[in-house]
Amino acid sequence: MKLVKITILSIVIIIVGIISISYVTTESNMIEEIEKNPSEQINQLIEWDSDKLFKVLVDPNDIRIIDGESIPMKASFGLKSELKEIYDEIGVFDQEIKPLVIIPTFTASAYAPFGFYDYYAQRCGEECLTTKIISEDKLNYNSSANGFKILNLLGYDSITDLELHKNPSILNNYDKIILLHNEYVSKKMFDAVTSHNNIIFLYPNALYAEIEVDMSKNEITLIRGHDYPPGIMNGFNYEIEEKFHKYEYDNTCLDWEFIEFENGHTLNCYPEQSIWQNAVLLKALKEL
Repeated sequence: MKLVKITILSIVIIIVGIISISYVTTESNMIEEIEKNPSEQINQLIEWDSDKLFKVLVDPNDIRIIDGESIPMKASFGLKSELKEIYDEIGVFDQEIKPLVIIPTFTASAYAPFGFYDYYAQRCGEECLTTKIISEDKLNYNSSANGFKILNLLGYDSITDLELHKNPSILNNYDKIILLHNEYVSKKMFDAVTSHNNIIFLYPNALYAEIEVDMSKNEITLIRGHDYPPGIMNGFNYEIEEKFHKYEYDNTCLDWEFIEFENGHTLNCYPEQSIWQNAVLLKALKEL
């Protein structure tokens, strides 16, 4: 097994006043509007640590204390004009064929109220194993909200898992596929992803449980996996996920590295609270 280790990223920050960044996305524009046109609701957002790699605005209600440290569980991100050279190093703006990110709306739906996790916690019966598919603006910590926002800012292409389920052959158009915390997927998705020759598991525990998709009702239903039926953990018997499953529980990413397997790489930690602060990791991802 080959370990891909990135030791240091030599970055010189050149401040040249206000640099126009042509690739500022909707999220960045939203932050600019907040700053220009504050309202009673928007005033609840505060800037989070101006020294970070990205401009970060958070709602104080979304801040949690974890191991004695204040952590924003959700945030809005924007690019900083003075860091254009860094973004050019870690972004994919100039690539003709950009990597494709799979947005985990199925996983977000599984974690939603009256979803799979209420069933696991015995707060409801098997009726909670069928749940409505929620939109990508409802992503949270469990469904890689920060990871998606950062990669979107850096120019990556993206589709939802529902779009991939509808058209799995779309992966043939991409040289590199990046999975976030796509824990719950359909068999169509699983087959399409695992047959690709360059897949990146940016979040461990992807491709863990099989769901059925009912597009007419906009619903997913758990079929197999996550100890359902009892004793069945990985619903696809997928050895790659089983081998690296334990890394899901490391959310500090202090000793992160990408580990190579036959047709891709996996990160050895859950990067939701570090991906928006770690230029070295983002450059490593770009270079895989």
